[in-house]
Amino acid sequence: MKNLNSFIINADITPNTINKNIYGHFSEHLGRCIYEGLWVGEDSEIPNTQGVRNDVIQALQQINIPVLRWPGGCFADEYHWKDGVGPRSQRKRMVNTHWGGVVENNHFGTHEFMMLCEQLGAEPYICGNVGSGTVQEMSEWVEYLTFDGESPMADWRRENGRDAPWSLTYFGVGNENWGCGGNMRPQYYADLYKQYQTYVRNYGKNQIYKIAGGPNVDDFYWTEVLMREASDYMDGLSLHYYTFPGDFWEGKGSAVDFTESEWKLTLSRAWHMDQLIQKHATIMDKYDPEKRVGLIVDEWGTWFDVEPGTNPGFLYQQNTIRDALVAGTTLNIFNNHSDRIHMANIAQTVNVLQAMILTEGSDMLLTPTYHVFEMYKVHQDADLLQVGSEVETITCGESSFDKVSISASKSKGGVIHISLCNLHHTQGAAADLDVRGFTVSRVSGRILAGSNMNDRNTFEDKERVKPELFTDFERTQEKIHVQLPPMAVVMLSIG
Repeated sequence: MKNLNSFIINADITPNTINKNIYGHFSEHLGRCIYEGLWVGEDSEIPNTQGVRNDVIQALQQINIPVLRWPGGCFADEYHWKDGVGPRSQRKRMVNTHWGGVVENNHFGTHEFMMLCEQLGAEPYICGNVGSGTVQEMSEWVEYLTFDGESPMADWRRENGRDAPWSLTYFGVGNENWGCGGNMRPQYYADLYKQYQTYVRNYGKNQIYKIAGGPNVDDFYWTEVLMREASDYMDGLSLHYYTFPGDFWEGKGSAVDFTESEWKLTLSRAWHMDQLIQKHATIMDKYDPEKRVGLIVDEWGTWFDVEPGTNPGFLYQQNTIRDALVAGTTLNIFNNHSDRIHMANIAQTVNVLQAMILTEGSDMLLTPTYHVFEMYKVHQDADLLQVGSEVETITCGESSFDKVSISASKSKGGVIHISLCNLHHTQGAAADLDVRGFTVSRVSGRILAGSNMNDRNTFEDKERVKPELFTDFERTQEKIHVQLPPMAVVMLSIG
């Protein structure tokens, strides 16, 4: 009898390579992400290396973060980088007007961020200030970072303790300029983008990948205008989309106390990413049929109401198996659109929104989302495989979405990895995998699953949700038959 979920994996058809930067991250000056989450200072009792906490770095190194976006987000368009360099005791204090109205001491600035990236082994992705900054300010930041000669900014960098320039590959020219970055019309921002990016110069052998501020969710008109007016001047165009079951302004819903209908609506909205990419990519194809310009989803993830009793401006939320399935499904979508998706950056790395890690003082825990990124790291820079599918659906209101999400890749060493997500909260899913153009000699698997919809890791029970060995499959001469339990993420390795 044929299973309702059937997949043909063509191991000899590799449309493109999955850019490792799809597995990128985002850390904004927001709540306890930077201060406490990543940066504690050299004098902290929390073990650290040059002010960056060791436990968090060691955990993040295990998921191979390829690129890290900073300093925002909305914060980027009120951030003036010169206030964050030089002796820390002399740095200007500032009010974070976007996120909680707290006063920041600017102890974490350019040097500290670049040091953080070096510790992580990640490429820096800096987002510049268009909303309240000047062309000169942005130009001088790039000079400060990358110029290897005699100049005012390069000399200042040396005075501040860094002789050699840094390598900087990715630079965003503004953030959400349709909203918190200036409330601009696309035509106006397109002109500003062309002006500002002119002065984001390449010094020495540096070749900066310039990213324009793209649309919010389904603002296809913004994409049309930016691609028509400025695509010749950009390497990437950003897209922002967050997943939540409620109303953004009236109440997005709880991260842990939710109903079955909210479960379905959240996963349905996670699937909406696929449609958004297709529609924005179609517009981009009109102006860029060679797909030179990347679609950069540099803010994505779940966004729920803050945890009770926490500062509403800090966006601190718990992380359940539901978040893990949003992550797994979204990453599968990105993999399958990796011809156009050059980078994505989940929001955010520590203590904010769909975080990898939560901290309380010197303690920390790994979230279910962290474990998905650890399982999926095998897809980084692997060759995407073509997958054909017949899949059951889950009904959500008047619409429906696929019950099982999948992507597949082949590593440079010739190992096939297939990531599968069963999005149903009570039903298992039987799946037939027909791997063609490849001789299967061995199969192994790992699984991340929950027994309840709101299963999560807490500081009292840090390993309630963690990857386990997966063996609920059997091989026949032609296929691999898999039994996926409810609400599960599975990674199969086939050699």
